[in-house]
Amino acid sequence: MKVLVTGAAGQLGADVVAHCLAAGDEVVAVDRAMLDITDDGAVRDVIGSARPEVVVNAAAYTAVDACEKNVDLATAVNAIAVRSIAETCADVGARLVHVSTDYVFDGTLARPYREDDATNPQSVYGKTKLAGEMAAGPDAAIARTSWVCGAHGNNMVKLVLRLANETTDLTFVDDQRGCPTFTADLAPALRRLAFDGRTGIHHLTNQRAVSWYEFVREILEVAGYDPSRVRPISTSDLDPPRPAPRPANSVLDNAVWRDAGLPMLRDFRAPLTELVAELKS
Repeated sequence: MKVLVTGAAGQLGADVVAHCLAAGDEVVAVDRAMLDITDDGAVRDVIGSARPEVVVNAAAYTAVDACEKNVDLATAVNAIAVRSIAETCADVGARLVHVSTDYVFDGTLARPYREDDATNPQSVYGKTKLAGEMAAGPDAAIARTSWVCGAHGNNMVKLVLRLANETTDLTFVDDQRGCPTFTADLAPALRRLAFDGRTGIHHLTNQRAVSWYEFVREILEVAGYDPSRVRPISTSDLDPPRPAPRPANSVLDNAVWRDAGLPMLRDFRAPLTELVAELKS
């Protein structure tokens, strides 16, 4: 395929580019310096000139707490820009794969969230990402994911490895649960969505749900540290409290993907082990 990837220098975009190249695709990789997706004219020029078969939109404003203060920027990047991309894809006949988030849910459900469950975002980030899903339109493939980690950019794995070398006192919340998802596994799944020409919402996460506290214990153990160094606290004990509310339940049921007979992403411990080994090498 000929694939254009936005946000190509980001944590997820970089692995999408690498995976598509490895699969033999012709890839047009555009980072923020090459394409400001909030510039409608630039979006139409770049996609119109490249005329890809697929656009993977991995660009987003993902600073969850900063979104609370920068509502206009979050809206421009996560919602309005997606409409420009979707409209341009329609003009050139390209399929759109758009990446979304677990934050479109309020986190109060007592079971994992399915694709057809009612959305109710509680943060600016979640609200703008839901608006982006709507802007992408019914012909797009929308991939909701959660707790993303990879070799590029900042994420929980890198944070924990750094903190483990700086301090012996680690505290993380044990009342927020989700599925850590690794770009090494998510990137191939996004390409599969494009290659198969799938549309609609798909939940895509690595398997096995944990709390942040449990995830940090796993990271420490895999990295060769004593997992007992981390202590659990509740969200209400965070000091200072986080500006943006987090969903207590971020676990996504990959029902649509599973029902289509597609291979589930691995238990997160496998890509975690691979990533830690890469970061420590």
